[in-house]
Amino acid sequence: MAGIGLDPIDRKILAELQADGRMTNVELAKRVGISAPPCLRRVRTLEEQGYIKGYHADVDARALGFEVQVFAMVGLASQAKADLTAFEDQCRAWPLVRECHMLNGEVDFLLKCTAPDLSSFQTFLTDALLTTPNVESVKTSLVIKEAKDTPGVPFDVLEERLEISA
Repeated sequence: MAGIGLDPIDRKILAELQADGRMTNVELAKRVGISAPPCLRRVRTLEEQGYIKGYHADVDARALGFEVQVFAMVGLASQAKADLTAFEDQCRAWPLVRECHMLNGEVDFLLKCTAPDLSSFQTFLTDALLTTPNVESVKTSLVIKEAKDTPGVPFDVLEERLEISA
């Protein structure tokens, strides 16, 4: 099981940083029950091992004028490795595409797009996405309301699984 090499303190550090990545090392150490120097060493090790991919601010898109969020389900004509890679590379270059997920099933990719308004998204859709080589079909769904947006992983579920396997 992934993450099994982590001890309870490492998992607690990850859970605390996931909840609040801005806290000081002293505060983090206090919350996980160790002193600051070993806490900082553990955090750096977790970063080096790739458990911590980065730190960012969770900005309010609507407050910044990005009123439209759309999920686009994209079907490709070819699923050859080079074609999939080319589409992924193109998605990384589009600013409105905030997430790109390759799927199994009827849809090849699910894109999460954020735009200032519907007109901006429509321009992206018609001038960029639909004209991209190998794109065969696109179905879109406009987000009406966001009921939950919880980034990261559910550490309580991980802890339960580790207790059961112990």
